[in-house]
Amino acid sequence: MAIPPRAREFLAAPSLDEFWAKLRERLERTGHAISGTVRTDLDSDAAERISGLLARRVAPGRRTVSISELDAALRHSAAGAGLITVLAELTGGQLRDRPSERMARQDIVSALWAEVERVLEDTGLAAAPWAETWKQWLHGTGLLLRAAAPGHAEFATAAQAVATALDDRRQPPRMLGQLATEVAGDAHALDSDRLAGRLAIRALSLAFDRPDPLTPRDRSTLWQLAGITVDAVSGTVLTWGLRPPGRDQWSAMLRTRTELGLVTHLTLAELTAYPIPLTAPDITVAACENPQVLQRAAESGVSSPLVCFSGNPSAAGIALAERVRIRYHGDFDWPGIGIAARLHALGAEPWRMSARDYLAAIDSGVHRLPLTGQQVPTPWDPELAPTMRRTGLVVHEESLLEVLLADLR
Repeated sequence: MAIPPRAREFLAAPSLDEFWAKLRERLERTGHAISGTVRTDLDSDAAERISGLLARRVAPGRRTVSISELDAALRHSAAGAGLITVLAELTGGQLRDRPSERMARQDIVSALWAEVERVLEDTGLAAAPWAETWKQWLHGTGLLLRAAAPGHAEFATAAQAVATALDDRRQPPRMLGQLATEVAGDAHALDSDRLAGRLAIRALSLAFDRPDPLTPRDRSTLWQLAGITVDAVSGTVLTWGLRPPGRDQWSAMLRTRTELGLVTHLTLAELTAYPIPLTAPDITVAACENPQVLQRAAESGVSSPLVCFSGNPSAAGIALAERVRIRYHGDFDWPGIGIAARLHALGAEPWRMSARDYLAAIDSGVHRLPLTGQQVPTPWDPELAPTMRRTGLVVHEESLLEVLLADLR
């Protein structure tokens, strides 16, 4: 409803701007309640106009005006409209109802966090030791509340992706786009510029006890730790001494690099492009977790083939492990045991990874750190995990270099 032009000109005088602004703030704050009073400073022009509107004298100065009286006066004036309508026209649009907005937002917030809890339970992540920290981070950043689309849907995508990636029963390799398509029907749903991708990568950083990644390479590393490759060329597996028996050029290239004493990085792309035998059928390839072991093997010129997964195997590492007979050694800590368990599930044999080997390393007096974290089962030797828990010490692979190299010579 438009105020008649002459009434609008009377009410829109600059001398009344502050008066109307205070009234608007008051009504928005109180949910449009036509009650109480407003106190404001009136110059002579403003006082004269308010006097005319209320049909009683209002002197200049700091004055208190009844809101209900003003509303009634406006309705009976030439304006022919109540205070809320007049304020909307004079001060820039419909008034907000802040109490109702707060209540509605509280309902939205409550529903959002209830959905977060439900998703965590449904995906099995609620019991993860890092889940509470992830929730605290979500509360602190406000990412879900600020999301343009419903934040709970993005969170559900992220949680499902993380749960799938961390599920030891799943069989990688898997590309990030494949995972995104599986959990969200959108190959780009987990990209770094999407909210679900940001939420998922933070969860992975907490799951693997890594800093929040700042660079694309850091993010790619985290996905690889979870067995997911961002692309087919950046994730590699280190190899030494591979001598594929084939007569093709790629096999010949690998044999030549071995003869030249060169370490070779193999990508998923080339392992996929050349699905040919990597060793003779009777060869078992030793595998390690730490690049220092492979480096020393190369420097020592050992003839036995050796591959290095550089921590949790990338998709390239898994692809190689599925094509050769592997005997694996890694760190005696819970992350290292988790890697060993994953490779054992793919068919790898343990290499000096028994409870007896662990105790021998402890007795040798190598540098040791306190064992922390959640215990991981050791199905290849059920005594290893409880022995490590009781002993409470870490043995890093690089401290056993001479023992491992002796096996390779």
